Amino acid sequence: MDVNGTVAEGFEAVRDAFVRNFEVLGDRGAAVAVYRDGRKVVDLWAGPGDVDGDGADGGGEAWAAGTAQVVRSATKGVAAVVPLLLHQRGLLDLDAPVAAYWPEFKAGGKERALVRDLLAHRAGVPALDVPLTPAEAEDGLSGARAVAEQQAFWEPGSAHGYHAQTYSWLLSELVLRVTGASLGQWLAQEVTGPRGLEFWIGLPEGERARVGRVGPVDPPQTAGGLRTRPRRNVSEAYADPSSLTRRAFAAITPPPDENDPAFRAAELPASAGIGTARGLAGLYAALLGDTEDGTRLFTPQTARLAGTELSSGPDRVLVVNTRFGPGYMLHSPASPLMSPASFGHPGRGGSLGFADPEAGIGFGYVTNAHAKSVTADPRAQSLVRAVQSAL
Repeated sequence: MDVNGTVAEGFEAVRDAFVRNFEVLGDRGAAVAVYRDGRKVVDLWAGPGDVDGDGADGGGEAWAAGTAQVVRSATKGVAAVVPLLLHQRGLLDLDAPVAAYWPEFKAGGKERALVRDLLAHRAGVPALDVPLTPAEAEDGLSGARAVAEQQAFWEPGSAHGYHAQTYSWLLSELVLRVTGASLGQWLAQEVTGPRGLEFWIGLPEGERARVGRVGPVDPPQTAGGLRTRPRRNVSEAYADPSSLTRRAFAAITPPPDENDPAFRAAELPASAGIGTARGLAGLYAALLGDTEDGTRLFTPQTARLAGTELSSGPDRVLVVNTRFGPGYMLHSPASPLMSPASFGHPGRGGSLGFADPEAGIGFGYVTNAHAKSVTADPRAQSLVRAVQSAL
């Protein structure tokens, strides 16, 4: 395995785990980056840029330093930066009704839904009675209209369930109503662009060439004590077309082609973010502090808010116990991060990004090989454990 990049002294275990992901856990092309206290200590990449490539030539060009990938739901953690910064700047009240900013949203029994409910998957609209086509999902209009008209599946604020796809239109429209700009535009102008972070929600045409093809793989599920534990209830729920689990993930039907330029250009904050591991880790590092210019995106108070539990217990969609803060998944057996202080988000199939304020860690892992894992991919977990051992 030809691994490129660097690791700082003391973090060699992360490189060893990264190599093992390819040799034992079936990775194809991937990258991992870690910042500690604002300093990059891991920046590694290997394999083909395209999941179906051979890393040699043509469509199989090798993963390069700037190769980016679709990170699926790891996008949610990046997108959450926007409402929290708006809150930090006094432009968004988390305790206000969503309808105070978006009057149409109060239809269907959702008039009591608060902004914090929306961010913590408590808004009650994880699915749609009439799924959207990929074209409708991507058009910037149909999704917001659909979730506003949708009858709530439960009293908002009374329970939580993962808004796998609808989170895109909920958050996008809220940000648009508050700022007058799309979420992807605001993120690029206020966060990623000024810091040179390689992450986009709505891929610019000029960045298309750097994005590799993603696809499904079925890597080994057990190795060296690491195991993804399939939960029978989740599998059964997903197999049932009438279940809320299946309907939540099928809010876009048929599933969009993640390699389609139209999907990649769409601003879907739940699933279509594209970035490098360096960009993902660098963003989380910037939330905690940037040693180069002495600034940080989040104040200490906002960083604490990001890791504050708003939802916990049985998840009506994922059918396991989950924990959410305002836009972030929090450390739990269902979604292991690094410590109880961590906040971030996994992407179904492998990718993971998070911050750990106690250790000063910003972590990012991206892969083009989407496995069957939902929240606890063994490749990502292996890397997290290696970071812990290095610390």
